[in-house]
Amino acid sequence: MNNIIVLPVLVPLLTAITLVFFRRYIHLQRSISVLALIITSGISIYVLEKIQVHGVLRLDFGGWKPPYGILFVADSFAMLLVAVGSFVAAICLMFAFGSIGRDLESKYFYSFSLFLVAGVNGSFLTGDLFNLFVCFEVLLVASYVLLFIAGGKSQLTASITYITVNVISSWFFLVSIGFLYGTVGTLNMAHLSERIAEAGQTPLLTTISLLFLLVFGIKAGLLLYIWLPDSYSVLPPAIAALFGALLTKVGIYAVFRFFTLLFYHEPQVTHKLIGILAVITIVGGCLGSIAYHSIQKVIVYNVVIAVGFIFLALAVSTEAALQGAIYYLMHDMIVKALLFMIGGMVVIATGTTRMEKMSGLIGNYPLLGVLYFITMLSLAGIPPFSGFIGKFLIGEGAIENGSYVLLAFAFLSSLLVLYSLVRVFLSCFWGETIIGEDEKVKLPASLYIPSVILTIGTIALGLGAEIFTSYVTAATDVLMNPKIYIEAVLNRN
Repeated sequence: MNNIIVLPVLVPLLTAITLVFFRRYIHLQRSISVLALIITSGISIYVLEKIQVHGVLRLDFGGWKPPYGILFVADSFAMLLVAVGSFVAAICLMFAFGSIGRDLESKYFYSFSLFLVAGVNGSFLTGDLFNLFVCFEVLLVASYVLLFIAGGKSQLTASITYITVNVISSWFFLVSIGFLYGTVGTLNMAHLSERIAEAGQTPLLTTISLLFLLVFGIKAGLLLYIWLPDSYSVLPPAIAALFGALLTKVGIYAVFRFFTLLFYHEPQVTHKLIGILAVITIVGGCLGSIAYHSIQKVIVYNVVIAVGFIFLALAVSTEAALQGAIYYLMHDMIVKALLFMIGGMVVIATGTTRMEKMSGLIGNYPLLGVLYFITMLSLAGIPPFSGFIGKFLIGEGAIENGSYVLLAFAFLSSLLVLYSLVRVFLSCFWGETIIGEDEKVKLPASLYIPSVILTIGTIALGLGAEIFTSYVTAATDVLMNPKIYIEAVLNRN
């Protein structure tokens, strides 16, 4: 029965391969790709319910028992991200229908988007390090192709930086895996946790943990985020929304998994460093979001701020803070995709990314203005929208832990996020319109519908927080108590 765990990877993967043979049938590709991701999200919700009843689920490929074989492990933390990520990816593909153009659609856009989702879901579900590396490479190769097919000189320049940084980080990833295997003799994550606990996380293991932090920090945009603003800001809005919702989340997931399951014995070194890196990331993101006058750059630097904010929770590592981080991860997947979509619609409507060349858009596009306003409130953490729950819980965790400096940076980042987004609202949406009726570009319903769905999503996640409480609590229990994960993997028949 646990075979169902593999479907969130298998469904998008097989669909991606199938669509390669239907390159010319664009409408068929659109329908099948979105349907596959909605089915994937539905399966993930079903598995999430099973976990609530049966506990953490495991699938041993080929009947090989851990720690020797390949396995998938489904706990609430992984499945929440799989479910939300697959749903948001489906909405991003819907947004692509009206924005990306038939030329890109015929270049296997839907196939490579599904390969990317398969890699992301595989990264969340795998229970061993080698397959985590493989899934990372699958999603990265898919993202390289999506960058290349976007065409244009700016995309090509950005893709070279993006690929170079990720190839280097992948090399460090392999080296780190080699060092860890050479030290403790296993790649199974549950077994690794046991072995590291037995060894007492020696200085050598702590050094290896910092190598992993470097690798995943690059992929998540923690401190070394220099590749992120240039590459994301030149992408078509549908691809930027997909990247903004999913890619950094895989790096964040890996850091949370590693530093709650494997390397949690020396928090005065590892978690303190994570806190420092998070603060520097927040400061850099805030400066970027205020300094630039391009709406795309402001959005991208808000991605950077969110990365730093989520890592503050790991640095604090209380139960409330980790609950807040999980809520905020789900919120951020939805709202970042929405923000990139709205930014893309603004650029389509005005023909420019420069904020000083826009004014009074709410007069021409009232629904777009309302959607942006709700997104702004949600990102700033204003209740009852989804951003409030995560921020409140992370703040509560910081107070419980006495981490008042981190709390101060978290509060400051919220104010600066609000400032940067209000600046966009006042510059682009408020004031007298500069677009005449004869110059007005009509935004099709195919762009509005995905944005409205995600806006409803951020409201529902905020108002319906109680519905998600049991799942988030179960996810937090696994992060706070590594034995739950270890027992499920090593001792269950």
